[in-house]
Amino acid sequence: MDYPERPLNRLSTALRIVVVIPILVVFLAVGGGGHRLAAGGLLFFGPLLMILFRAKYQRWWFDWNLQFWRFGNRTAAYFALMDDQYPPTAAEQAVHLDVSYPDAATELNRCLPLVKWFLAIPHYVVLAFLFIALIISVHIARFAILFTGQYPRGLFDLAEGVLRWSNRVEAYAFLLVMDRYPPFRLAP
Repeated sequence: MDYPERPLNRLSTALRIVVVIPILVVFLAVGGGGHRLAAGGLLFFGPLLMILFRAKYQRWWFDWNLQFWRFGNRTAAYFALMDDQYPPTAAEQAVHLDVSYPDAATELNRCLPLVKWFLAIPHYVVLAFLFIALIISVHIARFAILFTGQYPRGLFDLAEGVLRWSNRVEAYAFLLVMDRYPPFRLAP
């Protein structure tokens, strides 16, 4: 995520809770009504079954998941006040997210997708507390932006770190693009 060096839009920041509604509606409509593993959202069961039984990860499933994941991250960054440019459905903007397409036959364990979601439980517990801290820090950042026009760098780094950690866990447990267990850290 690019740190905004320019002054952020104070009006957009003040009204973000209302201004974000249309893009959230689009995200929820594309994502299957709010359940990210539902039809239209993140494809999980298809890739899981293909990896398990055929040692394949269909390229179009990967591409769909990556683009949907990027869109979700742009929306999350906008909602967390990290960028004041309205999140597009296709362009990269200030959020940079890339994952290499895995060769399922050589890079992924065929049975591990069955338990990755379970192995990630310690991450979910830590992330629950980090998301509480993120919500508090975003509210503090909102006032800082309203008064100074700048997102405090420490709070921005915290928000970026929480999103980064969450993305690593999601890549491991639900996108099924890597078998290496994600580290417990905010840094890259």
